[in-house]
Amino acid sequence: MVSWAARFRLRQYAKASLWIVPLIGLVLGVVLAEWATGVDGADWTSGGWDYSASTASGVLTAIVGAMVALLGFVVTIGVLVVQQATGTLSPRYMRLWYRDRLQKAVLATFTGTFAFSFSLLRSIEANSVPDLGITLAGAAVAVSLLLLLIYLNRFTHNLRPVAIADLVGRLGEDVLTQGVAAIRGAAPREGATIPSGEPVAEVRSERGGAIQAFHVSGLLAEAERHDCVFVVTHLIGDSVPPGAVLVEVHGGAPAPDADRVIGLMALGAERTIEQDPAFALRILVDIAIRALSPAVNDPTTAVQVLNHIESFLHVAGRVRLPGRHVLADDQGRPRLVVPGRDWKDYLQLAVCEIREYGASSVQVCRRLRALLEGLHDTVLPAHQPAVRRELELLRESVEREFTDPARRAIAGRADRQGIGGRVRF
Repeated sequence: MVSWAARFRLRQYAKASLWIVPLIGLVLGVVLAEWATGVDGADWTSGGWDYSASTASGVLTAIVGAMVALLGFVVTIGVLVVQQATGTLSPRYMRLWYRDRLQKAVLATFTGTFAFSFSLLRSIEANSVPDLGITLAGAAVAVSLLLLLIYLNRFTHNLRPVAIADLVGRLGEDVLTQGVAAIRGAAPREGATIPSGEPVAEVRSERGGAIQAFHVSGLLAEAERHDCVFVVTHLIGDSVPPGAVLVEVHGGAPAPDADRVIGLMALGAERTIEQDPAFALRILVDIAIRALSPAVNDPTTAVQVLNHIESFLHVAGRVRLPGRHVLADDQGRPRLVVPGRDWKDYLQLAVCEIREYGASSVQVCRRLRALLEGLHDTVLPAHQPAVRRELELLRESVEREFTDPARRAIAGRADRQGIGGRVRF
């Protein structure tokens, strides 16, 4: 039986693959060509839709060549995206770009039109022309061109850093909100105790890799079946070596099967965003600090990315973020303990590197101060000390970088636009 972890990795591969959907389009093109040839004998057309054999052969030959050329054009665009993403954005963003549905639809339409037209060519004879198929091939070309224009429009508008930051930020917010809701729905009943002391068994990883996701309901069911508590020892996103302890088992008899437990935890070559909202924040920070590098020197882009980082932090700052999450079964008994990131972890990830790399930029310092002061006014009271700490670190950075009192005063003010907005004193 295929484990949940194997199915998860297979889904990840299918989502990131650029050949599976085009292959389906290729097969559908052949099938539709056979169908069109089979029904072409019916008297469905008027005289205006009849084609000569030479015309039909020329049209289909031109379509086949055009589809091959357009496929090469789209592949060239993909290479440019890879170059830009790895050079000026973040290589981590590529995992999301590979999943773009419009890109896969364009490739599938091109391959499907190619296969449809090529399959029709063999049915053209001097006294027999697939008129219905020729007409459908022309319609498929029109749809392909329309999708290509839409794809180019998205490529030119949505590959800007600010557009990518908006996409990644919204994905991270959705994952965080869904995760908090799921954990809240599985809280243990009041008075329930969590076992302490040494574990009775340990489940170790068979191979190394980044922890991509947990099958939470499966782990809960397995712990309930053996009347024990699973304590997960690593965060989602952590990279673990072979043989590392993934789960500690407390109580229960008999001990759960280690392979079955490992099959409920997906490990892979790199992090994914499915259960890891911090990965979205990591991508946003990467884009910002690349913009602040001496080779790029674009603090305005960093300020724009900070707008989306701020939106993510406001979502995270309004919910309770404990250092660990305790999940219970249907009877309210604790069964699963999972480590979690608290507010301080998210806040440090969001602002620490940007503050260090952007300490010499007036724009970045002013925007960071506006971000932190806005957070302090809206987050939960328990989260405010961490915000005050980051404000103090920012003040120290400004004083260290700007030795002139006049320049220090300018850099120390809060401005939501970096420079040019309403200044808070």
